[in-house]
Amino acid sequence: MRFDYDPDTDSLYIELNPGSERKSGGGQEVVGWGEHDIVIDVDGDGMPVGIDMDSFASRIADLTKLEVQGPIFGLSRSGDSERRVS
Repeated sequence: MRFDYDPDTDSLYIELNPGSERKSGGGQEVVGWGEHDIVIDVDGDGMPVGIDMDSFASRIADLTKLEVQGPIFGLSRSGDSERRVS
């Protein structure tokens, strides 16, 4: 996963699988409410590839600390400990 935040526009883009091959012909699914739509980019197979929060990201997410839980690059983290995942 890759996180790109632009503080000038308060926009956060989460790329779910950077560098992966994507099927062409994708589109976007919009979810949310009013002026706070969240856009989910999908590839040609309908698989989600990215999530976009444009102009309101800091209002719905704590951007001072972005965390991912679970296996990360072959590592599983729990608190301050790490262990390899087979």
